[in-house]
Amino acid sequence: MITLDRLVNVLGAYGVRLCGRPERRSARLRSVAMPDATDGRVTGDVLVAVGAGSVTEAVRWAVAAQATVVLVRAGAESAREAAVAGESHDVAVMLVDPAVSWSHLVGVVYGLVLEGRETESGRGPTDLFALADSLADTVGGAVTIEDPLSRVLAYSRSQQAGDPARLETILVRQVPERLREMFRAQGVLARLAASDEPIFVEPDQSHGMTGRMVVAVRAGRELLGSVWVTCGSPLTGARHTALANGARTVALHLLRSRASADLERQVESDLVVRLLEGTADAATVVSRLGLAVREMRVVAVRTHTSEEPHAMLLLAFERATTGFGWSRPGRSTLLGDTLYTILPDAGAAAAREWVATLGAGLPSRVRVAAGIGAAASAAELPVSRREAEECLALHERDASHAVPPSGPPAYDESWDDILLQRLRAAARAGRVPARGPVSALRRHDTLYDTHYVATLRAWLEAQGDLAVAAERLGVHANTVRNRLRRMSEVTPLNLDDPRKRLAMVITLAAEDE
Repeated sequence: MITLDRLVNVLGAYGVRLCGRPERRSARLRSVAMPDATDGRVTGDVLVAVGAGSVTEAVRWAVAAQATVVLVRAGAESAREAAVAGESHDVAVMLVDPAVSWSHLVGVVYGLVLEGRETESGRGPTDLFALADSLADTVGGAVTIEDPLSRVLAYSRSQQAGDPARLETILVRQVPERLREMFRAQGVLARLAASDEPIFVEPDQSHGMTGRMVVAVRAGRELLGSVWVTCGSPLTGARHTALANGARTVALHLLRSRASADLERQVESDLVVRLLEGTADAATVVSRLGLAVREMRVVAVRTHTSEEPHAMLLLAFERATTGFGWSRPGRSTLLGDTLYTILPDAGAAAAREWVATLGAGLPSRVRVAAGIGAAASAAELPVSRREAEECLALHERDASHAVPPSGPPAYDESWDDILLQRLRAAARAGRVPARGPVSALRRHDTLYDTHYVATLRAWLEAQGDLAVAAERLGVHANTVRNRLRRMSEVTPLNLDDPRKRLAMVITLAAEDE
């Protein structure tokens, strides 16, 4: 069922804006109506006020039609009138840019709302469970419908010929990895990818599995998923035909579901990109995304796996954008090999929890790396994006160095690590002076097996306290004093100069890996 929030999100791409009544964005919409001079009894949740001479007249028509929302063609100068009229009559008013074609817009509105109505009535994309029940009754076995990654989309209530493997699959909402590996080894998955014919899978008691008939769900050459039926022997005759026909029906459901979701994902993605790249009307864009205009954080995510890397990133994007409107906190887009999500700021811990939830929905073989930008206003989101990218690089570096990451770093907690990372990048690029006291001491250590660089570091970190520096080095304080004297003979240190000391601290940090 479509909500006003979803309608606002999609129509925003066509220059349509909601004026006032933000609390109505969760209202459910089931029908569309247009004024009809020959029928004064027109009713509908959405009234498309074609021909209205003013916003006030359109609202009056909406009240008569018992509409929740009215679309009326008017310029931005009518925003205040729309907000006042809508507030007075408890109607959400959406202003349509005069340059937008009514015929184009009406097609989009009818498509969105009626698709939601069909879903509710049992003919739409989320009614896969009813389809699974119907198919199970026809073929005489328990049915599961899965996506290409073996995640359960729907299953029948029937337990005819059910087995422990099916029960476990339903409980965890995806085929257990050991079963998927068995299907892969038997060539079942490869045959599904290549053939539309139903396949019989032999029973395997060691995995708690009776026999299976499975058929690919395909649109053209694209594999959308599969339908599995528990059975002791291959299906034949009418039952075999029913399974093949059922797979085609499932394909139609999945295509309609994806088309509806992809339209909104594209609108959302475009708006998020505008915020990440910077836009003068950032607050308006945030509002069109259905987010509160307050501080937010940008989260940057990458997936790492030895197989299907692009598929896993797309799967992460799908999970981040599953559910619309108020049902999820963030708004997301894909740029290159990175998923970016804008979250309302509830602290770094809440952002980490969001990343953990996202990762939990991916296959166990996928490693998720992420970075979290600091809290930012709508206009500052490009800055938060850069911070998130630097934190992401830090998280990936820690993982590659076999350092167990404690969780995705957040910029406001890890700014010091980010600064050091920038310094190291500058050093690798040759932007740190190649000659100086630290370089001279390092060469001396290499040639004569001394410990001058470590001694200098300990003394600087101890802020000149010989006893503390000696304790860190595990030597006597006099040893530190003597080393410092000999070091000054190798190169001028000027340890009394605070600027020189700061420069040496920075050099040591930049060269430290």
